[in-house]
Amino acid sequence: MRAAAVALSRPELADAVPATWEAALRLVVAAAPEGRKLVLVIDEFQWLCESSPDLPSVLQRLWDLEWQRGHQVMLVLCGSVIGFMEREVLGARSPLHGRRTADLRIEPFDFRDAADFHPRWSRDEQARVYFVCGGIPAYLQRFDPQRSVLQGLVTEVFEIDGFFQREPDFLLREELSEVKQAASVLEAIALGRQAQGDIARAVGLTTSALAPHLRNLVGLGYLERVAPLSPKPPPRTAVVYRIADALLRFWFRFVAPHVSTLRRLSPDRAIDQLVAPQWEAFCGEGFERLCREALPRLYDAEGVTSRAQVGEYWDRAIQVNVVGLRADGWIDLGECKWSGRPSLTNAARELRRRVASYPSAGRTVRSHLFFRRAPRAQSPEMIVHGLAELYEDVPGT
Repeated sequence: MRAAAVALSRPELADAVPATWEAALRLVVAAAPEGRKLVLVIDEFQWLCESSPDLPSVLQRLWDLEWQRGHQVMLVLCGSVIGFMEREVLGARSPLHGRRTADLRIEPFDFRDAADFHPRWSRDEQARVYFVCGGIPAYLQRFDPQRSVLQGLVTEVFEIDGFFQREPDFLLREELSEVKQAASVLEAIALGRQAQGDIARAVGLTTSALAPHLRNLVGLGYLERVAPLSPKPPPRTAVVYRIADALLRFWFRFVAPHVSTLRRLSPDRAIDQLVAPQWEAFCGEGFERLCREALPRLYDAEGVTSRAQVGEYWDRAIQVNVVGLRADGWIDLGECKWSGRPSLTNAARELRRRVASYPSAGRTVRSHLFFRRAPRAQSPEMIVHGLAELYEDVPGT
């Protein structure tokens, strides 16, 4: 009521002590200025419903009998637990079913916006924290700009009171009923088993029994279903699953498989023994994702206006990190190099081989090389990008 008192400039609301949600909502709506639409925003709706299970029914009754008639109230329900919002707000059994005007799934920040949380960091460190946190503001804010990302991981992941100590467990428990099975699936994928049959064998399920778990995790945004991108339709067996959520990708690679070991290690030793040996490889995979995310912005900078699908390609012979399949008939193929100072000559030679083996179906191919630190020399046949360039503003955006 205090927030409503401030927003509506009605100080008497701050002293009101309504006995029910219905009484509180009626007071707020009645206090709104006449002739103007009241935007009523209820945040973290799932937690309110946990303490007051009848709240959806209250809102349904007020909406049906009063609010929708005068078109004076816009009700916005926000929640961070996607499964709850889909089930209890949008679902067929919800009292609010059929009453929505629109629903909007808010996506995390992209890598460029995420960098604004640590403006004094180098581009390297801004990228590294993005590989761990994605674009989730609450996660990005946990990292002290006076320390490196690895130092932040010591405190926030491996200290007993670290913010991320139990975060993945909380995420899964909020959304899923079979948490252990979901965790096993995520761990298997994080450790490299990405085809459905391989995942099923790793977790001890048949492929048919595994399928609903995969669907749920994809629907929640924790997994992504990926197929090799080319002008030719991929075979059904080529589809693989990857962890889409950055924190879960880190957690199930470096923490979940080592729970028993972590009990015997200090946080600093955990970083040295479990994370540091694979840290650059993990960042290299993150860099490939970042480059795919950046490709549409590079198109904007060039003035490319045709629609484009962005992904990657693999078969038994080659793997291409970045693929841009454009509606105007062009194809962009890219190789990503995160390691310190790779050879431009060697990288160009490797990309030429991959381009020659890519099934372009006669379309015109452009070649791109993505480096963490772009070499000063340029290639006459390939477009060379550095990490710093990917973070630059695109004119007009």
